[in-house]
Amino acid sequence: MALCDPEEEYVQLMTEFLNKHKNLPWELHGYTATEDLLREEKNAPEMLVVAESAFCQALRGMDSRCLVVLSESGVMRWQDVSYVDKYQEAEEVLKYLLGIYMEQAEEQLPRLRRKGRTVFIGNYSPVKRCMQTSFAITMSQLLAMEHPTLYLNFEHYAGLGELLPDMETLDMADLLYFLNAERDKFRLRMKTMLKHKGGLDYIPPMKSGQNLLSVTAAEWMGLLQKLEELGEYEYVVLDLSESMQGLFDILRLCTRVYTLTREDRIARSKLLQYEQVLGLYEYEDVLGKTKMLSLSHIHRLPEELEQLTKSDLAGMVKGLLKEMESEAGEDKRREEGSPWS
Repeated sequence: MALCDPEEEYVQLMTEFLNKHKNLPWELHGYTATEDLLREEKNAPEMLVVAESAFCQALRGMDSRCLVVLSESGVMRWQDVSYVDKYQEAEEVLKYLLGIYMEQAEEQLPRLRRKGRTVFIGNYSPVKRCMQTSFAITMSQLLAMEHPTLYLNFEHYAGLGELLPDMETLDMADLLYFLNAERDKFRLRMKTMLKHKGGLDYIPPMKSGQNLLSVTAAEWMGLLQKLEELGEYEYVVLDLSESMQGLFDILRLCTRVYTLTREDRIARSKLLQYEQVLGLYEYEDVLGKTKMLSLSHIHRLPEELEQLTKSDLAGMVKGLLKEMESEAGEDKRREEGSPWS
């Protein structure tokens, strides 16, 4: 976004304010002279915001996707541009700028549709300290090398500082809010929230695990259904926990479930109880698609998440992915259908 206003103080203060918001869909460039803007912006900025006193015909030739005039007189002198009142709280200016951007970008954003449905891969174990998250992230990163892949973490305490860099970052709780409150703009809202680790996309996990407990099963299922409707990911890897309502229904939705365990008496007892509960509530089909694994032979993992794809764990996961692809080939001979039908 290019912001141009002859008032140097306004440009400085607005730039400082916008730069505090780390999830905006633009990189901000500020100018106090239209000549500098025209000279330095060789490629048209996606969004051009210009004070009324600085607006000129030459700026129209930049062909920006969104053109906004900061109104100073209150008079709409040009009929084919959007207006935002310059003299109001910065939060209100940002709110209107985002609204204009969302409306125009949503119309032009290409929709990437794929053949077939999204494959949801579940990771859940009643046994703690079994390297579930390391396993799920390794699988996600390996999949992302060849397929559009999204990683989602639903643990009460994710413990992933690299994926949750600061408390101001929008997270899964915000994504659910956008799904419920702004469903028509959900796709674009999600794009502004997406983070990346190498080629892998992810939404930062909830900062407070207490928020997980209040989300209903219907809301989680609605989110997963919406992700499939978007059609942008071949794989969505779910790092699940019992802190969420509707866990068993989500496991049922998954094409494959990986349950990691440990080789001790307590772990075996927890796993047995988990299997009994699945049977009690008539979720035996979840067990049918579950692969039980122990990573007791993996003694050391790299500190950096990007290095997981080069670890001993990655070698094991690659074998599992080949196995899953082989099974998928067999499934293609059957009639494809959506789990939502």
